[in-house]
Amino acid sequence: MLHLKNVTHVYPNGTKALDDVTLSIPKGMFGLLGPNGAGKSTLMRTVATLQTPSQGEIKFGDIDILTDPETLRERLGYLPQDFGVYPRVSAYDMLDHMAVLKGIASAADRKATVETLLNQTNLWDVRKKAIAGFSGGMRQRFGIAQALIGNPELIIVDEPTAGLDPEERNRFLNLLAEIGENVVIILSTHIVEDVADLCPNMAVIANGKIQLEGAPLDLIAKTEGTIWSKTIKREELEQYRDKYEVITTRLFAGSTIIHILAPDNPGNGFEAVDGGLEDVYFSTLAATRRESVNPSQAA
Repeated sequence: MLHLKNVTHVYPNGTKALDDVTLSIPKGMFGLLGPNGAGKSTLMRTVATLQTPSQGEIKFGDIDILTDPETLRERLGYLPQDFGVYPRVSAYDMLDHMAVLKGIASAADRKATVETLLNQTNLWDVRKKAIAGFSGGMRQRFGIAQALIGNPELIIVDEPTAGLDPEERNRFLNLLAEIGENVVIILSTHIVEDVADLCPNMAVIANGKIQLEGAPLDLIAKTEGTIWSKTIKREELEQYRDKYEVITTRLFAGSTIIHILAPDNPGNGFEAVDGGLEDVYFSTLAATRRESVNPSQAA
């Protein structure tokens, strides 16, 4: 179990990237969902011991991450949003080198580790290929392979599917799902489908604060009777935005389908719909924007 208590981080320029974050994250896949600039990457770097928060506590089991980062690093696998490698080195040689850095001294142990990971991430056939020639999806699978060296108990993946085509995205997410049964995996993303498909528990972060947390199905159930849908002409969208709280829009066959948030039937041709995680997410962000504009109306 990973515990964060009252974690705050203020950068030297005065930007408060994290604001009193408290979370408990169990084994399995945990989705951290938020827009760009919400504080996701700052939180991931902090948990990964790459920076120290301005205040707060972080513990993984009996390890105090802030006072004993070295012990945590022995149990950590980390795939950052952008990771650098030596582009002309083959996947096999690079993993072998990283296994040395991870403390696997025995050549036989490294060979077994590297070959297992290459097979697990479906990279065995390209093991001798330079990483510079990898596709985006192959690079991400290599990234998770290096994160798995040493059988980590805590794995952090930051925006892992951004830019992947649908086939590579599915392959990558299936790989994470297989890994995530016995370890803590934090999936930090702004892609709602990634969390909906994989994570039994999640949180939404915006403006550096945890705005919502729970099981996706429970959070979706709480929106019952508050999400309403209507198909409108594209040019009517702005007037509907002025009158209603539009949380999602989608083009379909030349028209625009809008979902609005309202506690009661708004009439005017709207129909009640079963909300999804996307509606939960965007309604949470809408509430956050309202609070930012008028803090006195915060719930």
